[in-house]
Amino acid sequence: MRIHCNLHETFEGPGCINDWIKQKDYITTASHTYLNETYPSMEQFDWLIIMGGTMSTYEEEKHKWLQAEKKFIRQAIESDKIVLGICFGAQMIAEALGGKVYPAKEQEIGWFPIDMNKNNLPAGLSTLPVNPTVFHWHGDTFDLPDEAVHLASSEATINQAFIYHNRVMALQYHHELTTKAISLMNEKLGAQLSKARYVQSAEEIMKGVSHIDENSRIMFKIMDYLDSCK
Repeated sequence: MRIHCNLHETFEGPGCINDWIKQKDYITTASHTYLNETYPSMEQFDWLIIMGGTMSTYEEEKHKWLQAEKKFIRQAIESDKIVLGICFGAQMIAEALGGKVYPAKEQEIGWFPIDMNKNNLPAGLSTLPVNPTVFHWHGDTFDLPDEAVHLASSEATINQAFIYHNRVMALQYHHELTTKAISLMNEKLGAQLSKARYVQSAEEIMKGVSHIDENSRIMFKIMDYLDSCK
């Protein structure tokens, strides 16, 4: 299997997803969008993973590469690739499928629980925890695209995850992050932390890394499910 990854920041990579890929001995390639790197042809990969970023999907004037990436994501979905989007990547999938992305009423930064919609989970994900505590760092949200199946919500954000045609999954939150990655996000993005209701302090965020092991296990289960769809 050949997995291609779209990266949008120097400090936000695939995290524990890399460990899963190494276990499988799959081939990986990447496009660093912030360096205006080109994308492979549809014949050159089987999976597409779209990672997070500090930009918004609607900032096309500021980030000229957004239009090309959206087109690439649409082509991957239409070509029946397995597609996974995380945080900004989830928003890119939502927009590529015709959903609207816009600023959320509440920023959500830190460790907060989500509620899984167990009735909508495919059989391969039926053993996922019902209320895991996961890591969030987002100020935008999205409406569900047509034909998308709602998977998760939180107190602050109604649409936290969805699946589309069983092979395309969008997660607004993070299961993949490592302690090092979270520390880097604190360092690079700490100015975004505030006294808002769903925004934790840098200290609270670092205390929450005790949840990383469970989140890594969940990430591996999701990857195993998507792998079964090939």
